Amino acid sequence: MSQSKRFAILAERDINKETFVEPWPEAGLIVTDSPYDPKPNLRLDGDSKQVIELDGKQRSDFDALDSFIADHAIDTSVAEQAMAMPSLEYARMLTDINAPARSIRRLIVGCTPAKLCEIVSHMNVLEMMMGLAKMRVRRTPANQAHVTNKREHPALLAADAAEAVLRGFSEVETTVGVARFAPLNALAILVGSQTGQGGVLTQCSVEESLGLRIALKGLTSYAETLSVYGTERSFVDGDDTPWSKAFLAAAYASRGVKIRFTSGAGSEALMGHAEGCSMLYLEARCLMITRGAGSQGVQNGSISCIALPESLPGGVRAVLAENMLASLLGLEVASGNDALASHSAIRKSAKLMLQFIPGTDFIFSGYSAVPRRDNLFGGGNFDVEDYDDYNVLQRDMQIDGGVRPITEAQALDIRRQGAKAIQAVYAELGLPPISDEEVEAAVTGHASEDMPLRDVVSDLSAADAFLSGGQTVLDVVNALQRRGFSATAGNILEMGRQRVIGDYLQPAAIFTTTPIDQPAGGAANSNNKSAPRFHVLSAINDVNDYTGPGSGYRVKGERWQEMQRLPQVKSPRDFLADQTGGASPRLVELGPAEASKYPEVIVAVGPAFGSALNRTINGVEHEKVLEAILTGVAKEGLTARIVKVYQSSDCAYIGYIGSQLSGAGISIGLQSRGTTVIHKRGLARLNNLELFPQSPSLTLEIYEAIGRNAARYAKGEPVKPVPVQVDNWARLRLIVKTALLHRRETDEVRDKPPVEMFFNWEPDV
Repeated sequence: MSQSKRFAILAERDINKETFVEPWPEAGLIVTDSPYDPKPNLRLDGDSKQVIELDGKQRSDFDALDSFIADHAIDTSVAEQAMAMPSLEYARMLTDINAPARSIRRLIVGCTPAKLCEIVSHMNVLEMMMGLAKMRVRRTPANQAHVTNKREHPALLAADAAEAVLRGFSEVETTVGVARFAPLNALAILVGSQTGQGGVLTQCSVEESLGLRIALKGLTSYAETLSVYGTERSFVDGDDTPWSKAFLAAAYASRGVKIRFTSGAGSEALMGHAEGCSMLYLEARCLMITRGAGSQGVQNGSISCIALPESLPGGVRAVLAENMLASLLGLEVASGNDALASHSAIRKSAKLMLQFIPGTDFIFSGYSAVPRRDNLFGGGNFDVEDYDDYNVLQRDMQIDGGVRPITEAQALDIRRQGAKAIQAVYAELGLPPISDEEVEAAVTGHASEDMPLRDVVSDLSAADAFLSGGQTVLDVVNALQRRGFSATAGNILEMGRQRVIGDYLQPAAIFTTTPIDQPAGGAANSNNKSAPRFHVLSAINDVNDYTGPGSGYRVKGERWQEMQRLPQVKSPRDFLADQTGGASPRLVELGPAEASKYPEVIVAVGPAFGSALNRTINGVEHEKVLEAILTGVAKEGLTARIVKVYQSSDCAYIGYIGSQLSGAGISIGLQSRGTTVIHKRGLARLNNLELFPQSPSLTLEIYEAIGRNAARYAKGEPVKPVPVQVDNWARLRLIVKTALLHRRETDEVRDKPPVEMFFNWEPDV
């Protein structure tokens, strides 16, 4: 038990719920620079240009991964030049605005896994962020959402997917608690995601052959859970090889399904097959396999293993490094930030910034668009309850994080559309009915516990029948059309057409939408509008052209305006609405104030007091404040005069002027927002007897105590200062209102001498 109270408190901090360990290379518990990592080298056969030595291994000693990388992932036409260039030079090119991405990538594809790691070894976090900003393949960043729930309720899935799309996510991913639910869960998010603007890619994360069956029915449009590993034994335990993954990727692509692989630091150590190598080296092998297999991109950034690299020194840096390496190889990057990364809000936000600031193709490979407890992917590093924080981060930094703010009314409307659309599909296809009660619960509820219970046995039987039967996405389209959901039907049909076209099999492809009967940037189409055209945005037609200041993707125009329109944003004038009003009938100007020789207290008020402003910052009426102060003075047997100071809005100056007019040399300076000082003639302007700077904490009882103390000073008696109230959150909470109130007071400053005021104690007389 700690003897120090400070250390005892620190021990209870969220960060100390984490696990931190020392590196253990033999077990793969080291993020970079394992003593067992090979040194970079490459040797080609002179005639065939076949790789005959790779990172210290002769071809005869190659394992399956070495063979695949050597034969399919290294561009041997540039390999010798690429390996000859010093790694430090690559690192410097990545941070050099004069070195184009294409010139770097031309050589990078000729490097070996060990060479990639050596390049990273020269770079700190800031430099890697610069490299990621330059090498990201698609110019425009985007985001992906997770939509799941513990009860696997179709109405809630559809409503959450519809809201996620309205919030700006370009992809929506679901998964299952019970594998048999997969086809109906995929159906629910498909219908929900195509409600409104549509054009959003969806997937259901399940076992790969089941995922392909669902895709063949037209219920999903991308897949990203094809896991690859950095050691041969991990592949064997996963019942796979690099070749089988490449074949599966081709199977998906042949059916028009976009494909990403999944990898990330720590998976091999978790499986017990790290072979003593560092996490980053094994990830470099994974990324080269991904490229060699022809995948469009990769979901990487440690993903579900994130707590493992984070337990080690440099773990978060290594996660950023693997994201950057993927972009170097020309892969689309969905950069993690999905699984719970920390108990500490500070730590999880800091980790996010490494991808949020430079931007990746998908900043989250699954922002939890549902409450964390409903996320079947393992929690969600950021979730639905963090939307406002995330939107403010975008606004603070003028960074496009792929999410847009929406109002409550917009959310309710789109959720109702999504829930009613899936209700219609279930009714038309003969699936277990979704009641109106379930629809309304999905519209207004927060999580699955807010939903009525369903007959799980019936739902599972229906899912089995749907999967094995002949119904496809075309039956879904027809069902929606018959029930009047023509726009949603049109969106789903257009997604099917895009699969046939295959245009979005380009690297890093997403869709943007322009409704046929609406201009670009118009409102989301409702279900009585015609379907939009879907436009592919990819690394081909939206090439990242970042080369330093003034280049690359910049948030501007309508997107920047949209990011600023947070529902909680107010007009500055709204903060003044309850502080302003007509002049107080109880406070009347009499004429120029004269200095007195009597033992009195001067209450000097600011130029807006009781006229342009009539309440303090915490809503206390100025008349009540004066009553309290004058009462306190009177209780000490003295009188007080009220003087309005027009020459300044500064509290210290107001109190200083008042002290010059007081016969006792004592004044109370009072700004209109409530900040107060007790001043004594002879003290410097910024010195004082007592200062009460936190006006939001000042109550009528405190103002009366201030009046009493001022009177005691005037009488020359010993005084115990009024305790100063401290609220460390007040400035953060009220600084805007403070600035606006002070500005309004300053507007009333005049080149005019102090004025004597009369305060009417009997307002009804």
